Amino acid sequence: MTMTHAERDLRLALFDSLLTTPHRKLEQVAELHRTLLASDPIFYGHLAVWYCKNGDVRDHKEVFVGNLLASDLQGHRGAGFMLLQDLPPYQVARVVDFLKRTRQKLPRSARTAVARYLARREADPACFDRAALRSRRALKHLYAGLHIKPGPRAQAVLFADAPPEGSLAWVLKQLAKLEDPAAQAALIVEHRLPYTIAVGAVQQLSPSVLAALVAQMTPQEVINNLKSLKVRGALDHPDLKALVDAKLAAAASAERVSAFKARVAADAVDLDAETAAKLAAVTDAQLKRRGTIRRPTALFIDKSASMEQSIELGKRIAALVSGISEAELIVYAFDTAPYEIRAEGSDLAAWERALEHVRASGGTCIGAPFEAMRRRSQRVEQVMIITDEGENTHPYCADAYAAYRRDLGVSPNVLIVRVGHAADAVERSLRRLQVEVDTWTFAGDYYALPNLVPLLTRPSRFDLLLEILETPLPVRND
Repeated sequence: MTMTHAERDLRLALFDSLLTTPHRKLEQVAELHRTLLASDPIFYGHLAVWYCKNGDVRDHKEVFVGNLLASDLQGHRGAGFMLLQDLPPYQVARVVDFLKRTRQKLPRSARTAVARYLARREADPACFDRAALRSRRALKHLYAGLHIKPGPRAQAVLFADAPPEGSLAWVLKQLAKLEDPAAQAALIVEHRLPYTIAVGAVQQLSPSVLAALVAQMTPQEVINNLKSLKVRGALDHPDLKALVDAKLAAAASAERVSAFKARVAADAVDLDAETAAKLAAVTDAQLKRRGTIRRPTALFIDKSASMEQSIELGKRIAALVSGISEAELIVYAFDTAPYEIRAEGSDLAAWERALEHVRASGGTCIGAPFEAMRRRSQRVEQVMIITDEGENTHPYCADAYAAYRRDLGVSPNVLIVRVGHAADAVERSLRRLQVEVDTWTFAGDYYALPNLVPLLTRPSRFDLLLEILETPLPVRND
């Protein structure tokens, strides 16, 4: 079956939306999801499962799970049922709220999935206690909002505020009564009390209590709470700093660490150079776990007038790409002339130094770096262009690309990263040459950059589509 232009554009539009972070405003992407689900339910189901496994943005995962649960297809509902079982309670609550807002009611399949979710946790007291400690409000919302009767333990912990002796909620009450730091630390270690909960129960955090809390934290929790730890002096105390450093070292190979949260944490907290370097190493290592770029790649950074955002974004993308590349990376900044940029290193600091003196000025000639690579016989298989597509100087991009393809015998894929008030003239001119072109509009959210990795590590968009379609839908096991 031949895919129509409209279907292709719809799939590309949804791919582009996955490269953004709605920041809990799920309605921003809901309509696009619903349209693709209606027009191509087979592809949508596989994409939902693939993204829940490989994607980073929680908002999109919640929309996918919600739409699968509300789908007319039994296979979708079964997949949504299984995917929901792996979500933390706060995300389950968001899925429920999303469905209520967008459909004005909760489908029976979704209520059944949530009821089974709660029942399975209640059947394991230790699992339920930890969930209730971290997500008390979300669990109460699920029970009350869906009129699901809690079991005796859930009722005592969540609603009666009379947790049974030995439960984590009961332990937390005992912690609040203690004044001896050694006893507080012992209780935290024994019951593995989470940092965000315990800090609210302990009036004064001594070094021993902080050490106990950090010891119980996962690498991701340490990254998420670096600012809080810094405020409480953990990064100024040698022994505590060593504990934090050990957690950051473990984050590089940990399974559940967000690739870019380390970079966000480094930007949000005033850290010493050593800790910032450790966070950068975490980002690089986690990105490499998601894929490796094995094709020679070029990055063109528009430095023409008013393109300050392009230069800043270029630093981040250059650091991201060079950190996961096994093949050559060629970087050019351009206005009406091409400036080849070389960095001594692959981290963000190295690219900031390399682009330190690049200033936004001049006209726009996107063909200039293509022409420079043609004359220097620099052969690449994919090109990223950060620009607003407002070219106004010869050689124009399509003409320079055609000459590059003719003389070097290679047809690189092109990914246009749009910034500012972008047009689509360059995209259209390349498509007329039958160039494989992808586009992504950058909306200022650096946290979304790791989502570019799947586009760059697969040989083509078609290979990525095949990978998605080969991802099996989970089947209900009950």
